[in-house]
Amino acid sequence: MAGAVKEISESQFDQEVIKETVPVLVDFWAPWCGPCKMLGPVLEELAADKSGALKIVKVNVDENPDLAQKFEVMGIPSMFLFKGGEVVDSFTGAMNKQALTEKVEKHI
Repeated sequence: MAGAVKEISESQFDQEVIKETVPVLVDFWAPWCGPCKMLGPVLEELAADKSGALKIVKVNVDENPDLAQKFEVMGIPSMFLFKGGEVVDSFTGAMNKQALTEKVEKHI
């Protein structure tokens, strides 16, 4: 589905993030995290708004601890913006749609 936020695992990371041609926002989260739950609808709206220009995926840190460790995720939600397979920006904590849009727009 276009514009939908997709949950991925470590085995899908290279294909879904590193090899992707459009910028990818990766949300490291966990189901027990309150701020992560608050961020969910914001990510869905942003994915719909930026469909085709930005891809958004979620990585559950409990199910993918090696991936979280690789990117030194210390707090969640943590978001990393990848462009051309490289991290170009990162931010931690829940934020509203306007703030998140401003952060990603300079990279798309």
